[in-house]
Amino acid sequence: MTEPVDKTPAPTLPPEQIKAIPVRHYGRWVSGVVVIAIVVLIGLAFSNANINYSIIPDYIFDPGIVSGAWTTLYISVLAMVLGVTLGVVLAVMRLSSNPVTSTVAWFYIWFFRGTPVLVQLLLWYNISLVFPVLNLGFYKDEMNQVMTPILTALLGLGLNEAAYMSEIVRAGIQSVDEGQTEASHALGMTQSKTLRRVILPQAMRVIIPPTGNEFINMLKTSSLAYAVQLPELIKKATDISSTSLAVVEMYFVACIWYLFLTTIFSIVQYYIERRYARGSTRNLPPTPFQRLKKNLRMFGSFRRPEVAR
Repeated sequence: MTEPVDKTPAPTLPPEQIKAIPVRHYGRWVSGVVVIAIVVLIGLAFSNANINYSIIPDYIFDPGIVSGAWTTLYISVLAMVLGVTLGVVLAVMRLSSNPVTSTVAWFYIWFFRGTPVLVQLLLWYNISLVFPVLNLGFYKDEMNQVMTPILTALLGLGLNEAAYMSEIVRAGIQSVDEGQTEASHALGMTQSKTLRRVILPQAMRVIIPPTGNEFINMLKTSSLAYAVQLPELIKKATDISSTSLAVVEMYFVACIWYLFLTTIFSIVQYYIERRYARGSTRNLPPTPFQRLKKNLRMFGSFRRPEVAR
């Protein structure tokens, strides 16, 4: 006789607990130690330097420094407006089917992108050697009287910026699908109206980020106007350092103002980019203030659970 088969299931053993051993990244520790050591050495070098840090707060709001910062902001805004306006015109000329206008725009961009900004400023500052007298028919005066430091800086910085802005605008226009143009023409819109109402509004999402970077760069590039005697921030800091003998301290003051201005406009650029990104992103990421508010709310509602007795 056959013995009965035991059909009871065998007891299942629990799986062994997995021991996850993290991968050791020794390179991260080494690079971190090296970076900290370099930062400490730089800090020690500046702390032991012959710099009177205590006088820096006294000069941050000095009237000369404040007026220099205002001149820096003023000339940067004017030069950027000139650069953006002329850059749009050059971009349209570059994309034109007319060979004359496209060639002129290409030559302009080639020249101003290929020569240093400082050289262009000096050329405008000494333009009276080429044109001693400015004669427009209704206005006549010596070029030395016309070409003031602020006009020199405006032309030197603005015309140079136009070459870069034209390439940014051209890239933004070309990022819009050609079907948009064809659809606009099918509706009877002219080329200029299509550009103003269809192409440029969609291209702004691509144009805005590099334009913001260009303006922030313009705030710093305006310091080159020191060479044409414009009383901007660096010129004012240098003038004060020549009488107070606090050379490095004045440069630190100028750096504080530059950092302040660039930080303010970086925040403005962030919110402008966020506004123009609404059409391409369904759910916009939270702003830094929104993230901070959310974290504070979570921290305030956090309660330690009670231990059951």
